[in-house]
Amino acid sequence: MDHSNTATEAKRPSISVPVDKEPKQERSRRTKQLILDVAAAVFAEEGYPAVSLQAVAERASLTKGAVYFHFGNKEALATAVVQEHYNRWQPIVERVRTQRVSPLERLLAVMDGTAEAFASDRMVQAGARLQIERSLIAANLPRPFVGWEATLAELIEDAREAGQLRADTDPAALARVIVSAFFGMQHISDVLSGRADLMQRYAEMRDVLFKGFITTP
Repeated sequence: MDHSNTATEAKRPSISVPVDKEPKQERSRRTKQLILDVAAAVFAEEGYPAVSLQAVAERASLTKGAVYFHFGNKEALATAVVQEHYNRWQPIVERVRTQRVSPLERLLAVMDGTAEAFASDRMVQAGARLQIERSLIAANLPRPFVGWEATLAELIEDAREAGQLRADTDPAALARVIVSAFFGMQHISDVLSGRADLMQRYAEMRDVLFKGFITTP
């Protein structure tokens, strides 16, 4: 009986096969977020009509089937991007609310943070463009602007009550003017300079708007 093969086999080192320990649910979450991030970049650059799910899949180095698994059509993907756009705002407001600053400084800090997001965050930029193109999207997108008007009106009211804004300031009216001016400003900046001058335009808008309302330096 030949024992050589048996001895050789006994001496062979065992080969360990790498095991993917990442939970399937976590992989799915990361893939979905990747698709959203890539879609935001493509929507922001090219606009809704020019984008296809195939283009998003190729940019994300995924199969088209992987994209369809998470988003059944382009409308669903656009809606998710717009919703993610709005999800960016509450953390900014909450972060500023924790700061020990005056009501006027809090109001301006929220506006400053929003401007910075529009200048650099692709998800924010994509959501803004998709809202402009909403008539081309066969889906019920979140209603724009009204949430911002309510948030700013509350902050303006606090600043007025603190004596930092004129007593005859109408918080709701000023909030509507700020939102209209802001979104017009960021759109013009996008069209003319690709938002390269957004922060400069924002500073001009902010200073002109508040010049007639602020009662303290």
